[in-house]
Amino acid sequence: MMDDTERFLAEAIALARANADDGGRPFGAVVVRDGAVIATGVNEILATGDPTAHAELGALRAASRALGSPDLGGCAVFASGHPCPMCLAAMRLSGIAAVTYAYSNEDGAPYGLSTAAIYADLAKPFAEQAMTIRHVPQGDPALYADWARKQQAKAG
Repeated sequence: MMDDTERFLAEAIALARANADDGGRPFGAVVVRDGAVIATGVNEILATGDPTAHAELGALRAASRALGSPDLGGCAVFASGHPCPMCLAAMRLSGIAAVTYAYSNEDGAPYGLSTAAIYADLAKPFAEQAMTIRHVPQGDPALYADWARKQQAKAG
């Protein structure tokens, strides 16, 4: 009998296989809460032309809709492949408690399916990264201050 981890990884892998069979990239993800799958996603980059249409992000969006909240605290993600930095950041921002994946960047590298180079570049200081990243201070924090006042008014 499969334990929950193996079962959820098998589901993510099955989603990835089906997506690849349909002409997509071989990535699938499931979001689990209290031992039940509440959402799934597959990589839709090729179908949509959207470079952010990763399986994990699709599953997070579906989970947020299912729960009626952007707070996914108490949920876990099971992914077929090593989540990229964008997906991991989204998981952290949404409150995901844990992520488990089946295939590593090393497994995907021979097939052009590794994000290891992006991880390595992001580990460098901004000035040394491949992408130019500039901070241009505006001096007046009105954008954030105005937002905070509106949030306080809603809560009060």
